[in-house]
Amino acid sequence: MSGSTAIDREFLDKHAESARRAEEAQTLFPGGVTHDARHFDPFGITVDRAVGAQKWDADGNEYIDYVMGHGALIFGHSHPYLVEAVTEQVARGTHMGGSSDLERRWALAIKRLVPSAEKVRFTSSGTEATMMAVRLARAATGRDRLLRLRHHFHGWNDSVFAAGRTSAGPIAANGQPTAMQELISVFDQTDVAGIAEAVETREYAAVILEPTGYSWGTCPLDPSVPKDLRELTERSGTMLIFDEVVTGFRASQGGVQERIGVTPDLTTLAKIAAGGLPGGAVVGRADLLDQISFDAGSGRVAHPGTFNANPLSAVAGERALRAIAEEDPLSIANARAAQLSKGLNRALLEAEAPGCAWADASMVHIVLGQDLDRPEDGVTWDWDEHGGPQATLPGTPSEIAWPFRRALINHGVDLMGMGALVSCVHTEDQIDATVDRFSAALSDLRRAEIL
Repeated sequence: MSGSTAIDREFLDKHAESARRAEEAQTLFPGGVTHDARHFDPFGITVDRAVGAQKWDADGNEYIDYVMGHGALIFGHSHPYLVEAVTEQVARGTHMGGSSDLERRWALAIKRLVPSAEKVRFTSSGTEATMMAVRLARAATGRDRLLRLRHHFHGWNDSVFAAGRTSAGPIAANGQPTAMQELISVFDQTDVAGIAEAVETREYAAVILEPTGYSWGTCPLDPSVPKDLRELTERSGTMLIFDEVVTGFRASQGGVQERIGVTPDLTTLAKIAAGGLPGGAVVGRADLLDQISFDAGSGRVAHPGTFNANPLSAVAGERALRAIAEEDPLSIANARAAQLSKGLNRALLEAEAPGCAWADASMVHIVLGQDLDRPEDGVTWDWDEHGGPQATLPGTPSEIAWPFRRALINHGVDLMGMGALVSCVHTEDQIDATVDRFSAALSDLRRAEIL
């Protein structure tokens, strides 16, 4: 935390116990955190409990929460519907050491919603799901190379992690074999022509992408791009993998693929798929998934995993997806997200502050410190207005983002980076309160001459 402002002093005053616990955490965890996204300057709040759309930290401060379990909690924290199901299952068994009917019901719930899900294979996380999807694509095609889009996130495993390039060639992430980088081609998400030339002239096992654009749509991707990629990959015998770990069961009941009418060969799922518990899945073409079958002979793809389809994740996932299919909680979450986006744009206008907000389903994105046209309806990213499929979006400069997030936490709102993942349990009053607190944070930045 460079310098010292009233924002910084208030943050330190309000979070003394979180500071103490963060100091101890430095002796326990690398960097003092257990997930890269939990890194915060100067330290992150320590959350003690959470219910609905609210959470409380170790100092007793209350927050309206938009991290929502990193996007896993479409029903908010500790929803009674899911708590009851998981509590009952704990008493029945947390690991059966064999197959259970729960995994069958969970798989049927996924197949009911996801258009591409002919068959399902469960994993313990989204990262494991992308590992499996890439391996299945390589096994099916006999090809090693992978094409991915710049800044799109698919977990931290070596097969998909692209650190970058220089004129001398690819740069491996620390600990990642350089040979793995040699197998990964990286293109800007709008460079359809470059991707087409690459796919048509070089053999790739798969193209993998977040179909809303990188970081769950922080830089939006025109729907025409995944449609074009579907055509390109079909012509070249390349597998198309949609990473719907965040967008699955959130962008729509069947994910982005249902919304835009594009069926990938394989889809990776996690977060909402497991009802907010640890769990993921690869779904897609039966012939691709059947490579894991013991009938596959010498071409079999092995896949162990101690907690694959574990009973707690299975019961939570099945219950959550059943509710999504039958009760339409997404329409509520989407309406609250639209309300939030409109309110944030109104606040920016009133504060005469540069920036904008927009919503995609229940995912809200915020940019500060950049002169961007705000959506006419306060919600919808306008492709034509922002350059169509070639649009690129500058993010919030770090010298604004960090003090802004500290200021917003001081006012009792916790974001997911510079975005908000909205649940169906956020109320209209909580959204209105968030907008008021957002306005207060903007005022704090103005007084500190940051914005």
